[in-house]
Amino acid sequence: MKLNVSTRSLHAFLALQECKHFTHAAERCFMSQSAFSVMIQKLEVAVGAKLFERDTRNVTLTAEGELFAEVARSLVSDIEAAFADMSDYVARRKGRVAIAALPSLAANGLPAVIAEYKRAYPGITVQLFDALSDQCLAMLRQGKVDIALTAPGSGLTEFDTKTLCSDPFYLVCRQDHALAGKRRIRLSDLSGCELIHLTRSTSVRQHVELLLRGIPVMNSGLEVEHLATVAGLIESGLGVSIVPELTLFQFRHMNLVSIPVDAPVDADEIVRPILIVKKKERSLSIAAQGMSELIEKRLHNIGSRTAPKRIKVQINKS
Repeated sequence: MKLNVSTRSLHAFLALQECKHFTHAAERCFMSQSAFSVMIQKLEVAVGAKLFERDTRNVTLTAEGELFAEVARSLVSDIEAAFADMSDYVARRKGRVAIAALPSLAANGLPAVIAEYKRAYPGITVQLFDALSDQCLAMLRQGKVDIALTAPGSGLTEFDTKTLCSDPFYLVCRQDHALAGKRRIRLSDLSGCELIHLTRSTSVRQHVELLLRGIPVMNSGLEVEHLATVAGLIESGLGVSIVPELTLFQFRHMNLVSIPVDAPVDADEIVRPILIVKKKERSLSIAAQGMSELIEKRLHNIGSRTAPKRIKVQINKS
C-alpha cells in the first residue's frame, strides 16, 4: 500500500497530541483551524484508524492514536536526523574522500594538501593510497577512490583527465662522476653511462626509455622497484639514473648530485606530465570536490617549487 503521509502531517499530529486543542495546535503549526482539521482527517484516512477522540472540551488519543504517537515521534526523529546528517555532508562536517597517487606525490606535496584540508574539515575522513599508475587507475575504476593522481599511460580514455603539473627529469649521479660538475646536461651527455633503472611497470621507466631512445647508454643490469634502492646503488658507484624532479627528495645524500636534463633543440621540454584523473559522467561528492579543488590549487606546478637545489660540488682532481 502506497502511503501519502507528509512530515507536516506528522508534526500536526504531535502538536495536537500535546496541545489537546485544535485551535492551539493549528496556531502552533501556523495553519488555519479548518485546514488543520482537514490534515488530521486525511492522516486518519491514510493510517486507516481513528486517532483522536473529540468532544466539545477535550481532544484525546484513541488506543490506535497512542500506538501511532510512538511511530510518529520515531519517524520525525529519524527524518530530522537524516536531514541533519545530510546538512553535515553538504557543509563538509562529515564525509569521506579517497585519493590514489603516485608514490612521489603521495610523499612530496600531497601530505601538506591533506593536512590543510583536514584543518579546514576535521570531520571528513581522508584516505590515501600510494600506488603505481595502473594501480591508481584500477582503484578509480573500482570506485575505491574518488581521485587519482598519476602519469599518462594506457587506459586513460575512459576517464576525465586534466594536467596538474609537469615533472622535469634530472640526472642523479655521485659527486665524483664525470658529469657531476655540469650545471645542466643534454641527453647526448649520457652516452656510455651505466643506467640504473626502475622496473618497467613504473611510469618513470616508461618515460626514461622514450627519452633515451637512440642514446648509446649502458645497461647496468640493475632494475629495482624503490627509489631508496636506486639512491643506495648510485651512492655505491654502480651507475647513474634519470628520475623526475618530484622524486629528488629521495636522493638527498651527501655524496649525490642532481642535474637538470635539457631537451634537444628540436624537441619539446623533457617532462613527465602529472594528471588528476576522475570518472567520466560522475559528479564528485562535495567532500571529494573540495579536495580536488585544493589539490589543483596547491599542486599546480609543484615540481618547480619543491625540488631541492642542486648541490654545489667541488671535485678534487689532483
